[in-house]
Amino acid sequence: MLKAGGHGRLVNVSSEGGSLASMGAGAPAYSTSKATLNALTCVLAAELHGAGVLVNAVCPGWVATDMGGPGGRPVAQGAAGIVWAATLADDGPTGGFFRDGKRLPW
Repeated sequence: MLKAGGHGRLVNVSSEGGSLASMGAGAPAYSTSKATLNALTCVLAAELHGAGVLVNAVCPGWVATDMGGPGGRPVAQGAAGIVWAATLADDGPTGGFFRDGKRLPW
């Protein structure tokens, strides 16, 4: 439907824990599931290239939520990067991995 509409933003909420460049020990199910989501981001960006749909993955960072626990970033700060990706201009990036609007290594 996004492709048919000729305009859209697909934002996958990922984690730096899914980055092959920084992946380490601990939480293997979580890390590999986020790595899979990152791979899906690349595939969908390629599939939708030229269709007006931008596809990106965003890591909100460690956020102080029920899951993240105390001590993390405020929710609004973590959500800001997701909003940034959802509201990109038509000439914005696609097929990338970001936190706070800055590119992260896959």
